[in-house]
Amino acid sequence: MQFSCSIPLPATFRPGDILAFHRRDRQEIAERVSNASLQKAMIWRDVPTYLSISFEPGWAKASLVIDGKVAEDRQLIFERMVLRMLGLTQEIEIFEKRYRDHPQLGILIAQQPGLRVPVTATPFEALTWAVTGQQISVSAAVSVRRKLIVAANIRHSCGLLCYPDARQILELPEETLRQAGFSTTKTRTLRALSALVSDNELPLDAWVETLPVDVIREKLEEIRGIGPWTVNYGLLRGFGWLDGSLHGDAAVRRGLQALLGAQGKISEENTRTWLAQFSPWRALVGAHLWSAQAAIA
Repeated sequence: MQFSCSIPLPATFRPGDILAFHRRDRQEIAERVSNASLQKAMIWRDVPTYLSISFEPGWAKASLVIDGKVAEDRQLIFERMVLRMLGLTQEIEIFEKRYRDHPQLGILIAQQPGLRVPVTATPFEALTWAVTGQQISVSAAVSVRRKLIVAANIRHSCGLLCYPDARQILELPEETLRQAGFSTTKTRTLRALSALVSDNELPLDAWVETLPVDVIREKLEEIRGIGPWTVNYGLLRGFGWLDGSLHGDAAVRRGLQALLGAQGKISEENTRTWLAQFSPWRALVGAHLWSAQAAIA
């Protein structure tokens, strides 16, 4: 079974941001990225699936090849997924118009016009990536993520390994997760999260459509090992919600220090206060700070 679509892109669209996000793992066991395209294998609606997105002037062309059949026509769900992944549901034009004359943030907007936040194919992938990345470097998190995918060992017919879903993570023994690099605490958090998703006590697919942020936050923070940063990052990367305060993120604080020209490190509380003035765009501001840091790295 296969779905496909063509999506018009704004003149300021930045495909490089999308491709860079999916280029994290240079070993390319689950994603392949070229200068103008992305191929990704994953479990989508319980079935191994191969997603391809290619960029042409003014257009994104996407296809989804499913190893098997799904119970109903998922064309609209597929198209909405691609729109979220590309950040096309994010009303950045309003944000840029409002803050382009701001004395500090306006500098970033001028340097990075059209910046959108790349979103994962599924909220579950974003949440598990957030748990994986807690208090370790990005390179270390990428390594652990790779080992998780290898341990699940679900291969699409295209040859790529699939990013696992909740049920498949639950089938992995705790010791396997520990060997993949998850700490004891993260192993328990990952399994608790997966169990709730598998039992539909965390109905992530439904939440994508309704986005009840307060409910999502409350349910996730009941899971031991998930705090505000994990929730806000998961809401950003999994749902495209742009108002989570990322003041707990070290890279955001470094970016703010550079933007303000501060001599010393900026505290979480001061970062929270500075970001608060930009609600409901706090996470998008964080993404601008990330991007600015990456440009000078």
